[in-house]
Amino acid sequence: MLIDQGPYRDTPRNHPHQNQMYKWLAYLITPLLLLITASISVAAPPAKDKPKHVIVAPVTLKQISDRVEALGTARATESVNITSNVTEKITRIDFEDGQLVKTGTVLVELDQAEERAELKRAQAVRGERKLALERLQQLEERQLTSPDEIDRTRLELEQAEATITAIRTRISDRVIRAPFDGVVGLRDISVGALVETGDLIATLDDTSKIKLDFSVPSVFLTELSPGLKIKARAAALGNSEYSGEVKSIDSRVDPLTRSIQVRALLPNPDGSIIPGILMQVDLLRNTRQALVIPEASLVPLADKQFVMLRIEKDGKDTVEKKQVQIGLRLPGYVEILDGLEEGQQVVTHGNSKVQPGDTLDVMAVDDGSIDIADVIKKQKGS
Repeated sequence: MLIDQGPYRDTPRNHPHQNQMYKWLAYLITPLLLLITASISVAAPPAKDKPKHVIVAPVTLKQISDRVEALGTARATESVNITSNVTEKITRIDFEDGQLVKTGTVLVELDQAEERAELKRAQAVRGERKLALERLQQLEERQLTSPDEIDRTRLELEQAEATITAIRTRISDRVIRAPFDGVVGLRDISVGALVETGDLIATLDDTSKIKLDFSVPSVFLTELSPGLKIKARAAALGNSEYSGEVKSIDSRVDPLTRSIQVRALLPNPDGSIIPGILMQVDLLRNTRQALVIPEASLVPLADKQFVMLRIEKDGKDTVEKKQVQIGLRLPGYVEILDGLEEGQQVVTHGNSKVQPGDTLDVMAVDDGSIDIADVIKKQKGS
C-alpha cells in the first residue's frame, strides 16, 4: 500500500542541496551585519563623552553654631495689674484699649468730692493757725505773751500741715497713673462703676523688650553664660526669627527634671511679640567659622559621604568623586570638616547622573542669588 505523505514528504533532510544554500546565505549575511554594527558605533559617540548638564555651588566659609533647642514663654519686661487702693466710684477713664502710655499718664480718676472738701477745710484751719502764730510772735516782741502759748500754736499749725498732706495722699490714691511706659490691655470697667480695693481695672505691659524664660538640660551648664546668643520663633507669629541674648541664669537646678531655668532678652521695638506666647528657642553655642556646602550635593554611600567635585582636566570641565567628612547639619547646608577647600565647587543638581571623569556642562553656579527652577526650565526648553 502506498501512503501519501503530503507536504511533509519534501523536508530539508531529504534534500542536501538546500542545506548547502543555507550555508552560502550565512556567509553573505554575517559580514553585512558586522558592517552595519560598526557604522552605528561610529555614528553614535559613547555616552560618557556627551557633556552632562549640572548646577554647581561653591564651598563657602560661614559662621555657624551648635544649637540647643528649648521651648520658652515670652513675658513683658515689666508687667502690672492696674487696681484701686480704695473703694470708690469711677468718674473718668483716660485710656483706650491697647493704648501706648508714658510714665505718669492718668489712666482712671475716682470720686474725690469728699476729700477735696476736707482739703479746703484743712487749708482754712492751717491759715487760721498761721495767722494766730504771727500775732503771737508780734506780741512776744512786746513781751505780752508766753513762750508756751507760741509753742502750742506752732504745734497746731504743724498738725494742720500734716492733715493737708494726708488728705492730698487720699486724693492721689483716687487718681490712678501709669507706673512705667507700656501698653494698656483691655479695660474691664466703665465710668460710674464702683470699684473695690484690689479690683482689676486693666493691665499694663512694657513690651519694648521681652523676657524669654526657658529650661536647658544641666549637662550644658558649663556652656551657659550671660551674653550667649539665641534665636527664637513662634508658629503664631509666622515663624519669624528673633535674635536676643541670655540675660541671667537661675541659681538652682531642678532636682526632678535636672534642668536649669534661663532668661533671655529679645528686642521687640514693633511690639509683635505678645507676652504669654510660646516660642521655640535655639541656644547658639560654640560659634565658629566653618566650611559649608548645600546639603543636596552630598552623595551618601553606606556610612560614608561623597561629593562630585568640579575640576578642570585637559582644558575641560570634568568631575571627580571626593569623600568628605561632615559635621553639623543646618537647614539646607552641611558643615564640612575635611575633604574640601574654600572656593572649590561641587555638583548640587545632576550629581546622581554624573560619573567620575564625565565632561560637565555647567548651567549655573548657585551662589544663593539665582532661581534654580528657572535655570532648569530654560535648559529643558533649549
